[in-house]
Amino acid sequence: MMYSRIENDLISEIKLEPIQAKVYLLVTCYGKMSSTKIAEKLKISLDHAQKVAKELITLGAFIDFSDTEFEAMHPRFTAVNMYRKMCERENIEFKQNKVVDNMGVILEKPYDDARTK
Repeated sequence: MMYSRIENDLISEIKLEPIQAKVYLLVTCYGKMSSTKIAEKLKISLDHAQKVAKELITLGAFIDFSDTEFEAMHPRFTAVNMYRKMCERENIEFKQNKVVDNMGVILEKPYDDARTK
């Protein structure tokens, strides 16, 4: 799977920070995760993992199960949701974006696979 391409699209189309894109992809593709596990997998500090995961809640990508456990919403919904929020922040007209739509389609299988083990 070409996660680096999706990561780049998240950065360019939705204007996520690189670490936000990495955390989003990690939780989307591997399932609900604690900030401790995020920090461990990405080799970042626990505080940084916690901060980024909380930012992703604000950006419309994650829901929180507790103060330290995070889950991604379905990627078809999430990609468009994050794009819409970015358009609002940047004062850009919201309209269909095929790159964003394709991200959701591509991430749907790993998302479903991670949740139906």
